Amino acid sequence: MSLKYSSTMADYLIWSDAMNLILVSQKGTIFTVQRINILLKEVKKKYRLKIKNFSCHSLRKTFGRQVYNMNSDNAELALVKLMELFNHSSVAITKRYLGLRQEEILQTYDCLSF
Repeated sequence: MSLKYSSTMADYLIWSDAMNLILVSQKGTIFTVQRINILLKEVKKKYRLKIKNFSCHSLRKTFGRQVYNMNSDNAELALVKLMELFNHSSVAITKRYLGLRQEEILQTYDCLSF
C-alpha cells in the first residue's frame, strides 16, 4: 500500500490497490459517514468555501448528476445504472433525486407560448 499525502482530504486516503480508494482513520478504521461529514466541514472552513451543502450526501448527489450529464447520449442507461448504484426502487425516484423531474416540468412550461 502506498500513502498519498497533500494538504486536503487526501491526507485521509489510502490506496488499497490501483483502483480502490478507502477513507480510513489514523487508527486504521474506516470512517463513519458522520466523521466524513465533520472532515468535509473542516475543509470547507479551512478553505473558506462558499458552498451551501457540503456533505457525503451532496457529494453522492453531485456524483450522480455528473454521471448523468456526461452520458447525454445514453442518458436512460446512465439513469438505470445510477438507480442500481443508489439502491433506488425506480428510475423515476432517481430522476427526482437528481432534480431531473423538476427540470422536465420547467421545460414543459418553457415550450408554451402565449
